[in-house]
Amino acid sequence: MKIDILTLFPKMFQGPFAESIVKRAMGKGLITVNLHDLRQWTADKHQTVDDRPFGGGVGMVLMVEPIYKALKELTRHSKTSQQKVILLTPQGKVFNQKIAGNLSKQKHLILICGHYEGVDERIREFLVDEEISIGDYVLTGGELPAMVMTDAITRLLPGVLKKLAATRNESFANPLPVTRHAQTGQLLEYPQYTRPADFQGWKVPAVLLSGDHAKVAAWQAQQALKRTRRRRPDLL
Repeated sequence: MKIDILTLFPKMFQGPFAESIVKRAMGKGLITVNLHDLRQWTADKHQTVDDRPFGGGVGMVLMVEPIYKALKELTRHSKTSQQKVILLTPQGKVFNQKIAGNLSKQKHLILICGHYEGVDERIREFLVDEEISIGDYVLTGGELPAMVMTDAITRLLPGVLKKLAATRNESFANPLPVTRHAQTGQLLEYPQYTRPADFQGWKVPAVLLSGDHAKVAAWQAQQALKRTRRRRPDLL
């Protein structure tokens, strides 16, 4: 997979992408992440990427021309004809595990980090395939959402995690029989424990020590549904 990120602040990504899962995936050649400074597609000496909105308004708006030029160049050099261009904006659909899974099947993603007051509407109308948000709140720009999405997508790629099955029992995945109770097909993950089995009188549930796989699976399913009902009833 290849992810191109268009941003005004490429240095923001150095820390998160130089550690952990994303770094290992890039080291294995399972994913390529390229950071592009939008200013390189400007024509004036000041490298202007924003301007005042027509009709007045507060703040500055990201201009369409630099993004148009960037997308034209990135798609021209792409090894696939099927790129998916995503604008990161508070107005987009809220990112979730299902979207992460769908995007992990793409060969080439181009993420546009919005900034300032917003973007020229023509970017939405003519250049973008999808708009995505990471929640109902406003950030300074799309850089943090781009990091979140890249991490969530990367860990779902085959070969990134030692055990791909590890992703199937996580919160918001749908591996358990009880998902038939959920409208979204998503449940929070069941509680997990490790050694010691008894710490200061805080004991691990006996069923997990029983060695009975059927009983353990039933307990996990029951606990996942119980936890989801208590913490995220909106998923049911």
